[in-house]
Amino acid sequence: MTVVTLHRLPHGTGLNLPERATAGAAGADLRAAAEAMLEPGARALVPTGFAIALPEGYEAQVRPRSGLALKHGVTVLNAPGTIDADYRGEIGVILVNHGDAPFRVARGDRIAQLVVAPVTMARFTEGPLPDSARGGAGFGSTGT
Repeated sequence: MTVVTLHRLPHGTGLNLPERATAGAAGADLRAAAEAMLEPGARALVPTGFAIALPEGYEAQVRPRSGLALKHGVTVLNAPGTIDADYRGEIGVILVNHGDAPFRVARGDRIAQLVVAPVTMARFTEGPLPDSARGGAGFGSTGT
């Protein structure tokens, strides 16, 4: 198991650490450290009250919660949001309301999931590309 260090910020006092809801869950729930009101079509950066230090070679992905998306049309705008290993600031969640009713975020609400994953570091070079069966055919090229 990978160990991730979190630093509780003053406005994170009293909030649970990110935690997985079940033993088999891939993501740990992130909670809101402040209230927010999202009108339909609106977005907001919601603080979580924690800063993070990931081990080198890892990233954290901020992902939507399926229940918020299904029931309210609320999701993470830049899903998945990436937190790099060298970032030491607060974890923030950009929420957007795609629903047709205002949505209130209360302090302590579970608003997103955090998935920690290894990253393969790539070195990019320039040169000719090898042939493939698909070639350069792109969007919609394999059917609808």
